[in-house]
Amino acid sequence: MESTATRLRPVRGKHKQPGQCEIVYVDERKVAAVRAVSPSGEDIERLAERFGALGDPTRIRILHALSRAELCVCDLSKVAGRSMPATSQQLQLLRRLGLVKYRMDGKLAYYTLADEWVRAALTQAMRSLSGGRP
Repeated sequence: MESTATRLRPVRGKHKQPGQCEIVYVDERKVAAVRAVSPSGEDIERLAERFGALGDPTRIRILHALSRAELCVCDLSKVAGRSMPATSQQLQLLRRLGLVKYRMDGKLAYYTLADEWVRAALTQAMRSLSGGRP
């Protein structure tokens, strides 16, 4: 039977870190299978941008608030503890990334989450912080 793994080689010149392989062993069959179902580079970039948006406390506050209720920019600025222009700037980024959407009601812009995955991601992340409690 033909091997699909590269040769085993010890890792040289480095001290072993916890969770680090002591040898180089690549299973080419597994690598090919994973690559065959991997998203495109463009999709990876878009997803990284979305997850990057979740790395800012103000945006988390905004998204969490929107997971609870539809709110206007004025309300969101109070929830986030930021000025209206700063809140609007964050909302513009979240809109560009497809995380929020808005509707106009007269002169007020009301925001909601654009997709259920945002609510699910926030809920799951909050549960993990609280030891599984909602």
